[in-house]
Amino acid sequence: MLNYIIRRVLYAIPILIGVNLITFTLFFVVNSPDDMARMQLGIKRVTPEAITKWKQERGYDKPLVFNDGEEGFAKFTHTIFFEKSAAMFAFRFGRADDGRDIAHEIKTRMMPSLAIALPVFLLGLAVYIVFALAMVFFRATYVDFWGVVLCVALMSISSLFYIIGGQFLISKLWHLVPISGYGDGPGAIKFLILPVIVGVISAAGANTRWYRTIFLEEMGKDYVRTARAKGLSENVVLLRHVLRNAMIPILTGAVVVIPLLFLGSLIVESFFGIPGLGSYTIEAINSQDFAVVRAMVFLGSLLYIVGLILTDISYTLVDPRIRLE
Repeated sequence: MLNYIIRRVLYAIPILIGVNLITFTLFFVVNSPDDMARMQLGIKRVTPEAITKWKQERGYDKPLVFNDGEEGFAKFTHTIFFEKSAAMFAFRFGRADDGRDIAHEIKTRMMPSLAIALPVFLLGLAVYIVFALAMVFFRATYVDFWGVVLCVALMSISSLFYIIGGQFLISKLWHLVPISGYGDGPGAIKFLILPVIVGVISAAGANTRWYRTIFLEEMGKDYVRTARAKGLSENVVLLRHVLRNAMIPILTGAVVVIPLLFLGSLIVESFFGIPGLGSYTIEAINSQDFAVVRAMVFLGSLLYIVGLILTDISYTLVDPRIRLE
């Protein structure tokens, strides 16, 4: 098992390096520091002196990957690539344009993002699987038919409708929870109820239909017919056999959500005023804060790769054949 984990980690390192190189190319080669300075200062009537000052303030006045003016290792370390890109592997993200430390902001804003994303993920996973199993149990009946119709209807509605509709109905009309904002400690729960409900409902249609398709595919396999031939009830077949064998595709789909558990939801956090990483990213994009955007891209890539590794490990727990290989 340990050798399996080590192999997966070693496979992930070149991927993360490749993503880092692509990000560096996009931010500093395709879009040069001079271009970034013009975008920040204004394309029209910007002087060369202003561009030079802007680059010096942010450390963008050095060579990209090789510094002829230095000696020894400084030829490689006193470069934009080493200070702005390679330093991210040590989680040194530098400072934002407003002077705040990016790493400190990430640590501070991670918990509000987790406070929303984790309940949405766990509660949503349980609700979607239960509904999908119910539709499969009553397959080819009115329960299944109207369940599919409801899923298609939920899929056809934009997530913005659920956000605005939930704010109007639950907060403004019924005054059950605050319409937006965030608090510290237990007081934050009242601000999280509505975003969690909206997050679960907005993704219910697509996820429930997907799980239903997975379960129906498993229902047609030989081991299910064998289990029925042995006299097992439909409940036992669904919960003990079908659900367990469907865990691999379920785990594969769950890996996509792992980065969102830390990075938060861009739309939900912005509309509900949650000071998480999602709203932090939106603010950085709007203000063209390239240092923050680079840090969030790197962090998202890292979390996605970690999710892939965790998914591979979870495969070995639900499928003994993978563990034997």
